[in-house]
Amino acid sequence: MRAALFRESGRPLAVVDVDTAAPGPDEVLVATAAAGLCHSDIHLLDGKIPIAAPAIIGHEASGIVVDVGPGVTRVVPGDHVIACLSAFCGRCALCLRGETWLCQDKQAIQRTAALPPRLALPDGTAVGANAGVGGLAERMLLHENAVVSIAKDMPLDLAAIIGCAVTTGVGAAFNTADIRAGETVVVIGCGGIGLNIVQGARLRGAGRVVAVDLLDAKRELARSVGATDAAEGDPVAAVSALTGGLGADHVFDAVGNATTTTQALAMTRPGGTMYVVGIGGMGATVDIPGYALWGQGKSVRGVHMGSNNFTVDMPRYVDLYLQGRLFLDELVSRRITLDEVNDGYDALRGGETARSVVVF
Repeated sequence: MRAALFRESGRPLAVVDVDTAAPGPDEVLVATAAAGLCHSDIHLLDGKIPIAAPAIIGHEASGIVVDVGPGVTRVVPGDHVIACLSAFCGRCALCLRGETWLCQDKQAIQRTAALPPRLALPDGTAVGANAGVGGLAERMLLHENAVVSIAKDMPLDLAAIIGCAVTTGVGAAFNTADIRAGETVVVIGCGGIGLNIVQGARLRGAGRVVAVDLLDAKRELARSVGATDAAEGDPVAAVSALTGGLGADHVFDAVGNATTTTQALAMTRPGGTMYVVGIGGMGATVDIPGYALWGQGKSVRGVHMGSNNFTVDMPRYVDLYLQGRLFLDELVSRRITLDEVNDGYDALRGGETARSVVVF
């Protein structure tokens, strides 16, 4: 198959031939239909998040099952599926608590060193699949706990972005924050993740949803999917004015740098919660004034993949799209080929797109 290969940070991905093994026990071979480009991939490409090379990146993908190995029960050939990086072992302490998105033994669903690798270069060099997915390739060989079957009338190019952007963003609103009707929500950063937080807040009945972004186009896009207001100029002052000086019940930082985190906490009302959703790199730190916690009763929560149970959540998101209640067409800015993948990441770096999707 052809795949976009990561070789080292700072170098463009190289489209090369990669060999795929036959599916073994509990494994599923998927013909990739589409893969979204996520901003967290840029941290891999730039060396802010370590990754062993060579590897295939891309963790937001959809496709059609072409073969399954012994013991597979979740899917059959011909199923349309979404892959998810929240693959789970099903046996560790957190999986048994129902928190599968925090699985502590993902290695248990990988092949052991005694077996041939799932992916390899023609010379036999093993190739990793980043996040257990490796979606920027014509085929994905996955453990069955990394895929979920979906309705076949769901467009697969749009289904791909459910794999991360939708699951993280809508899930942050649904699962992590459990937003109540009438509450005020602020979303900082209106890219793929932030726009889906906006949507999740709308679907949960938030009374006011405020979009914060440096780009006019992103703020307007946020309005089109559910934001009631867009903060311009000083966002902290704008949110204060919109809330009568109180602040918002829920503030989501979908960017994840020191500036936005500080702003997010300042926008949060006493007793409210600020959520760190954006990825700032492995070495990033968050500075939280103690008084905001013990004096104002504010809470700070991290959000990992929308606190998802993806085998249940993703089919629900598909249903919401098919019902016309979840907007996905508006989120895909560009459809590109695998050969255009580096241009796609450049556009993402420049803030030009909400989501680019590689279509196979």
